[in-house]
Amino acid sequence: MTGLFTPIAPDRTSDLAAAVLTDDNRLIVIVIAAVALAALVVAQILVRQVLAADEGTDNMKKIAAAVQEGANAYLGRQLRTLGVFAVVVFFLLFLLPADTWSQRAGRSAFFLVGALFSAATGYIGMRLAVRANVRVAAAAREATPAEGEPAKDLIEVSHKAMKIAFRTGGVVGMFTVGLGLLGASCVVLVYAADAPKVLEGFGLGAALIAMFMRVGGGIFTKAADVGADLVGKVEQGIPEDDPRNAATIADNVGDNVGDCAGMAADLFESYAVTLVAALILGKAAFGDLGLAFPLIVPAIGVITAMIGIFAVSPRRSDRSGMTAINRGFFISAVISLVLVAIAVYAYLPATYKELVGVENAAILNHSGDPRVLAVVAVAIGIVLAALIQQLTGYFTETNRRPVRDIGKSSLTGAATVVLAGISVGLESAVYTALLIGLGVYGAFLLGGTSIMLALFAVALAGTGLLTTVGVIVAMDTFGPVSDNAQGIAEMSGDVEGAGAQVLTDLDAVGNTTKAITKGIAIATAVLAAAALFGSYNDAIATAVREVGAKAGEMNLSLDIAQPNNLVGLILGAAVVFLFSGLAINAVSRSAGAVVYEVRRQFREHPGIMDYSEKPEYGRVVDICTKDALRELATPGLLAVLTPIAVGFSLGVGALGSFLAGAIGTGTLMAVFLANSGGAWDNAKKLVEDGHHGGKGSEAHAAVVIGDTVGDPFKDTAGPAINPLLKVMNLVALLIAPAVVQFSYGPDTSATVRAIVAVLAIGVIIGAVYVSKRRGIAVGEEPEGAAAERVGQSPDPATVS
Repeated sequence: MTGLFTPIAPDRTSDLAAAVLTDDNRLIVIVIAAVALAALVVAQILVRQVLAADEGTDNMKKIAAAVQEGANAYLGRQLRTLGVFAVVVFFLLFLLPADTWSQRAGRSAFFLVGALFSAATGYIGMRLAVRANVRVAAAAREATPAEGEPAKDLIEVSHKAMKIAFRTGGVVGMFTVGLGLLGASCVVLVYAADAPKVLEGFGLGAALIAMFMRVGGGIFTKAADVGADLVGKVEQGIPEDDPRNAATIADNVGDNVGDCAGMAADLFESYAVTLVAALILGKAAFGDLGLAFPLIVPAIGVITAMIGIFAVSPRRSDRSGMTAINRGFFISAVISLVLVAIAVYAYLPATYKELVGVENAAILNHSGDPRVLAVVAVAIGIVLAALIQQLTGYFTETNRRPVRDIGKSSLTGAATVVLAGISVGLESAVYTALLIGLGVYGAFLLGGTSIMLALFAVALAGTGLLTTVGVIVAMDTFGPVSDNAQGIAEMSGDVEGAGAQVLTDLDAVGNTTKAITKGIAIATAVLAAAALFGSYNDAIATAVREVGAKAGEMNLSLDIAQPNNLVGLILGAAVVFLFSGLAINAVSRSAGAVVYEVRRQFREHPGIMDYSEKPEYGRVVDICTKDALRELATPGLLAVLTPIAVGFSLGVGALGSFLAGAIGTGTLMAVFLANSGGAWDNAKKLVEDGHHGGKGSEAHAAVVIGDTVGDPFKDTAGPAINPLLKVMNLVALLIAPAVVQFSYGPDTSATVRAIVAVLAIGVIIGAVYVSKRRGIAVGEEPEGAAAERVGQSPDPATVS
């Protein structure tokens, strides 16, 4: 089989030359666009169902209103900041090569559409989540009502609260698949055979905004969470969401701007970029049919997502809320596979010779049945999603051995908790990476001797995974909504006993669902990135043919034995480490500022502890907002400029190796960070439920510290790696023709390459330097305050 890392043949016929959008396919794409609009209608129905629920007591409403105000204010400021960046990139895209001005204009225009849709998905998810959380808390309160009110059946109460939280996530899921499919369908209808080139801009817009929202929201939420836990739980000995802690409102705001808005935008861009890769390769591999078929599969996923969301209806026999969620997921997955098989055999021909619009001889002469390739590839994606879900659940659920072992390690202190959590994350990353690798290679083998068919099969596996994404997004949003509901309940003091336990159980399930969605998101990143190698290869081949370079030219080969390519591979891996380190360090700095502020308020306002004075919640929200927005530039510049620096300095071969290094390292790093953090969080829940000493024990203090270490792992650095990989892949795809143009042929210019490379490297170094120079934005504590604080800190055994 021809491999990726071989010299590129510049004299071969372009695979993308002959396909056209036929009238029949145009009609199919119109129907698909209608399905996308139907998803948005279903989302509105779910919104009405969620908002029809009771909002609880006046106290709960006031707390929820404060969270809503903080979340809206932060996200508004963030989107205004990102709007400026989006406009700059819009104009920069005009500078990159394209076949026609129509392609160039469309690419820039749909970059803005992708950015807008990504931002809208995140904003809508946050907007509903901050209104649903109080309703989940109010539903749980029915298990322990006020005096004179009748108590309801505990199981029914739990099921009602869970249904509200999950259907809130269902709204976000429907918007994700609806807007993603609508955007791609519109591009195909307007640009026909030019759609794949225009979709590169659409995918880049979605990925860039998602990365910024993921990083900014992640810094906000974890700075508040870490600061609240360290001062409130460990130093002052008060519960997690105690209203006396000035960081509690910021913590709840952060759950929404990070886990809801950030992750919703992240999963939307995963959806969009996978469609981009599938359409680019579909046009090459299946000709005319390839412009519509990659949209048929996710359209089926939209329908089955609707079924899956409504199928998550808890039963009395369920062991936990996770049982009901798993049931909805697997129902959706099985129906998707059956419907895709029916669609494939109804739409595709029985032989490759019957494909119209394909000029690649290797494809037309390929033996076998394209329908078998399509069904098996999609099945690989669906099965991969199911396996990752089960594997992640094993390493993060409270009733499984890994989390229980971390809980046991709390008996010997915080250090062993941290070590146990790191071990769980490292081990789980290996198994998840093996699953993803087997999925990619299994799909790749379906192409036989045709590299283009093989890569299209990988892209189809990605679309197969996308058939479950509606339910996956619902699972993800379920987590922060449940977390917020527990916070509102505890801060209000109106939900106790059985009702409080209902929310604790839902929060533990939410920790697992969040970890699962992060695992599946990174799988989509790898599948999309692997598929984009095909379009990257073709873009280079086309550019090389146009300038007349020789196949054996240095820097054109993707052979990993070449020193420049090996350096590119190492640099790709290094970027992932640097990106993760900067994100975690940003949380550390911002959390430090929160710690100082909360300590200051306890010190200067002693009446906070006896409720005679109120904390200044707004000051902590303001600290987190400023720090999160301040830290956005560096990771964004790193993602956009490192491919430019590598490509223009070391060549397109090194750039391909750079992407390979980033994908391999990013896969392992993202899963390690996500699963370690999820396991630490649920180990804390385990101890708080009464295991190993329960609340107030030394073990509890130990798992709280483990959880604070895991917070930036699982909710900042880990999930941000996913859009990072796709941004770098799309930037590389966009600049490849320009790199070839200035490296070979009549436009060769070492000066231009050097200037671009030096500028990119200079900006990267400057951004990282500025980021590292930032300190904790707080004033110095009064002399003796630290000693006084230590002297007043409670014994760990009294922490509750």
